[in-house]
Amino acid sequence: MRRHPLPAVIAPDAPASAFPPVDRALAEPNGLLAVGGDLSPERLLAAYRRGVFPWFSAGEPILWWSPDPRAVLYPHAVHVSRSLRKVLRQGRFTITRDTAFDAVARACAGPRAGQRGTWITPEMRNAYGRLHRFGLAHSLEVWRNGALVGGLYGVALGGVFFGESMFSHATDASKAALVTLAGMGFRLIDCQVPSAHLARMGAVEIPRARFLHHLDQWCEAPGPIFPIGVP
Repeated sequence: MRRHPLPAVIAPDAPASAFPPVDRALAEPNGLLAVGGDLSPERLLAAYRRGVFPWFSAGEPILWWSPDPRAVLYPHAVHVSRSLRKVLRQGRFTITRDTAFDAVARACAGPRAGQRGTWITPEMRNAYGRLHRFGLAHSLEVWRNGALVGGLYGVALGGVFFGESMFSHATDASKAALVTLAGMGFRLIDCQVPSAHLARMGAVEIPRARFLHHLDQWCEAPGPIFPIGVP
């Protein structure tokens, strides 16, 4: 009987860099590379630099992924619709950076239409909260009349922003955050997996090999500064 391939197993005390080559990731489910390890800052940074990210639900072990193809957004190619341009021009939102990281992460973890549960578990929020306190994870917040109505968060390494999640409680709020991020000077925004919403904003799918080449190009390059406050 033919045996199906299995993902690698990472022991909790294994070195932070103990990831197998990403070309060993499974084709089905697409990109599953490894199971186990922990969510320490060192392991998360080692993962992102290798084109790997954690994605798992409550009650599951930590799962590490590197899908092929990879969904990305080239900031210069972001699509801003006429209606969104009008919203931005009219100043309906106030957009800030790194002023409410934990609130954005909680909102991203909230229930969504058509979805059961969330992969942004308290364990994940705590892990990215630590990265934020180290100055490596960042958020954009979208406010309207003093209320937080949208935003996104992710990890910045040099000229690459690895987007983790976004939310919107008002029409165009998350789009406004993404357009602001695209204008900050990053060379690449990693979207991880495709979605119709991201495709409308200009996201495309590229081969994993090209994505890894981009990481080699831009992760070590100088990136934009993420000062706290209004962009």
